[in-house]
Parts: sequence; C-alpha cells; structure tokens
Amino acid sequence: MTETPQRTRPLRVLAAMSGGVDSAVAAARAAEAGHDVTGVHLALSANPQSFRTGARGCCTIEDSRDARRAADVIGIPFYVWDLADRFREDVVEDFVAEYEAGRTPNPCLRCNEKIKFAALLDKALALGFDAVCTGHYAKVVTLPDGSRELHRASDMAKDQSYVLGVLDERQLAHALFPLGDTLTTKDEIRAEAERRGLAVAKKPDSHDICFIADGDTQGFLARRLGKAEGDILDESGAKVGTHEGAFGFTVGQRKGLRIGTPAPDGKPRYVLDISPVDNTVTVGPAAALDVSALTAIRPRWCGTAPAGPARYTAQLRAHGGETEVAAELVDGELRVTFTEPVRGVAPGQAIVLYDDSRVVGSATIASTVRTADVARA
Repeated sequence: MTETPQRTRPLRVLAAMSGGVDSAVAAARAAEAGHDVTGVHLALSANPQSFRTGARGCCTIEDSRDARRAADVIGIPFYVWDLADRFREDVVEDFVAEYEAGRTPNPCLRCNEKIKFAALLDKALALGFDAVCTGHYAKVVTLPDGSRELHRASDMAKDQSYVLGVLDERQLAHALFPLGDTLTTKDEIRAEAERRGLAVAKKPDSHDICFIADGDTQGFLARRLGKAEGDILDESGAKVGTHEGAFGFTVGQRKGLRIGTPAPDGKPRYVLDISPVDNTVTVGPAAALDVSALTAIRPRWCGTAPAGPARYTAQLRAHGGETEVAAELVDGELRVTFTEPVRGVAPGQAIVLYDDSRVVGSATIASTVRTADVARA
C-alpha cells in the first residue's frame, strides 16, 4: 500500500482554512509539497460574531481574518465562501430535528458529509480543483489498483478518522490530509506554525459544537423548540422529577437531572430512555445502560461495502475507545453484536467500523438491545 497524504504530481488544491492552527499548517504543508494551493474560509453563520468566546465557537469574523492572514503568510490566494444556508439546512436544522425526535446526533460527521466533502468538494471540482485539503488527523491510502482507503492517523492520540467515517471512495479520491502522518504533539504543531510565521500558532482549539458558542446545548434547543415540562420516571414508571423538555437529555447522561428523590440504593441515576411522544425521560442505574447489540441505518462505506458477516472493532464516540464487534449488512441495515456489553449507546450516534487501522464505514444507530432486557427474556 502507498500512503497518499501528498501525491506524486502537483495538484490544484483547495485548502479549507477554519482560522485555526491545524488547517493553517495543513495548507502550508500542501503548498510546501509543491501543490497549487488556494485557501478558502467557509462562512457558515448568517450572523457571525466579531469574536469567539474563548475556545468555543467558530466561523466568526475573527476566524475569517485569522485564516486570511495565514494564507497571506503562506503566499496563497484566499477566498471566503458563503455556505451559511446550506450549513443551516443540512447541519443545524438536522441537529435540532434529531434532538426533537429523542436522538443524539453528531453534527461534526454531518458537516463533513454534507458541507466539507459534498458542497465544498463539488464546488471545488466544478472549478477545476483536484482535491480538498483539511487539517484533520487521518490518512488516505492508495492501493495498487488505484482505489483508496481511509486509515487512522499515525498518532492515535490525535486521530480524527471517526468524524470522517461518512466519506465514500469518490470523496476520498479528492481528499488531502497533510497532518495524518504527523507523529508529534499538538505543541509541536504549534511550534511548526510559529516557525512558519503563522499568527494562529497560539490560538486555542475550538471544541464542543461549533454553532453553539456558549456551550449551552440545552439552552440552544430550548430557544429553538420551546420549553415543554414533562415527567422524569424511574424504571417502574414512578415519577421522580420533572424536566423542561425531553430534548434536553441524552442517553447515558448523569448530571443535570435535578431529581429530588434519591434512588433506593443511594447510587446515581442515569438517563435510560427518552420518549418525545409523551415527553418523558426514564432514569435508572448505570448497569441498565449496558448494550449487547444494535441496529444502524444509512450505512456509508469508505470503499466497497462488506459482503457477509465479519468481525471488526467499532468506535461509538469521537473520543471513545474501540470495542470488538460482529457486524453484518442485512436488508440495507447494519446489525452489530458486541463481544462485551458497552454502556450509554444512544440512537442517533454514529458507529464507525474499523479493520485494524482501516475505516470500513459508518452508520447511524437506530435502536439498541439492552443486556438487561435479554437477560429477562
């Protein structure tokens, strides 16, 4: 296999520059490799703030200016593209609708699928670019037959392949991740940025959900969906508290439940189920969160879809560990069985399958089988 963070021939590359250090260094490395690079900042907010709140948020006026200054230092052309309407429809509205339906979405996967490697890539190809470059930590590998695979980054501590598991082979053929082979700490990436004269070298990383700058997801949803008081129930169906909207909870949540009645055993309670139909939230002990199997829908494969049952490792969260699974595609749905029970798996989350370091593909969790339910059956 031949790794292709950089191709052998110069390419016309469109570098997505968020205004952060990773995307700036990625653009600089692509230019240094001899590619014809153009920087672009995606304006994803219809009403961008002048300044971000610490390390929260993105797409502010400040970010756009930081990206432009980085492009000037690298010596590449720079543009700002307005994708705010597309982002609102495909990412923000989808996020709100998923929570309203009692599911827990990952907007970063949705953004990579619909914005960076769909809207942006399609526009780039139409303009004659060969590839889109981003600051993600992942690797694209080219096989002898010319097909491409997505692999984990060389440095597992920074690996971001989970949020790229939605990319198909066509998109991978036009993806460039110059940081994927980096076996360095983030401090060393910042030091590289400083050596290159990039002012973003000391800029804090953005985190949490980019379009919720204050980090208050529940407040954001309440403003969009309105407060709706409902009951918090225990496993027996007894009322143990109230809430202001079932959309403000996610399976596995422990904090912020505001339950006045302690559990009989005195141990913490966790969110077990969310029912938007009757606006109830069910809570119970941690052990009740154990999941032995799940069904996932809308599978997307980073290459050819697997044929027949097989064993993989799976990742269920962007910063989670791997777990061993058996998986099979049945009537367009992914059926997954865990070797050992896993805890706190929520419908709406993505499951990403791996074969060693190779990303096989991803799917959206639709339903789960609780270990306790199997035991009672």
